[in-house]
Amino acid sequence: MLLSLLFFIFLIAIFGKILVFAIGATWSIFKILVCIVFFPLILVGLVLGGLLYIAFPVLIVVGLISFLIKK
Repeated sequence: MLLSLLFFIFLIAIFGKILVFAIGATWSIFKILVCIVFFPLILVGLVLGGLLYIAFPVLIVVGLISFLIKK
């Protein structure tokens, strides 16, 4: 009984750390995909759809924010 309890405690501890690492890695991959792939595709789609008056201000705002906020 004690051995199985210790087994489950260690199991949760080890896989809990792996789960936290996996969530952090997934969040980083998602941010990269949004910044590199999806955002430019959305802007190009807006321009091709004739919505330049929406795409250009969005591009300016995101550019200013990325210029002002440095990590």
